[in-house]
Amino acid sequence: MKSSLRIFLIPVLLFFSISSFAQANPDDLVKKFFDEYQTSPVQAINDIYLTNSWTLRAKDAVDQMKNEVNKYTVDYMGKYYGYVLITQKKLSDDFILYSYMIKYDRQPLRFTFKLYKPNDKWMLFSLKIDGNLDDEIEESAKLVYLNLDKN
Repeated sequence: MKSSLRIFLIPVLLFFSISSFAQANPDDLVKKFFDEYQTSPVQAINDIYLTNSWTLRAKDAVDQMKNEVNKYTVDYMGKYYGYVLITQKKLSDDFILYSYMIKYDRQPLRFTFKLYKPNDKWMLFSLKIDGNLDDEIEESAKLVYLNLDKN
């Protein structure tokens, strides 16, 4: 009886240690999101929003985000090829922004994660998806942004 209890408890304890480890740092939270995103985008959205109990109050916004990623089918966006970090900005040790380019056949998208650690666990503060990368790279090439005073 004792050995069967140990066999049961070991996987349960492992599961909880892995779950809490997933929120130990913001990089792990984002990695877990993208690991799940490649097979189930809607579930990835659902799971990252579950890291923040306050998002239960914004159910309509979460549902809208799930509906958005549910549109990214092969027929609509083409094949999904992965993600690339664009930038990371750190306001403090407890508030970080990650911006990623998501690669599809049709076009790149940007996912912007704001992650917050109010106490001891990281959680999603906000998630934004947009497709304005082409406009921004074109804007950055304008003369006003170039350093023309090089000697």
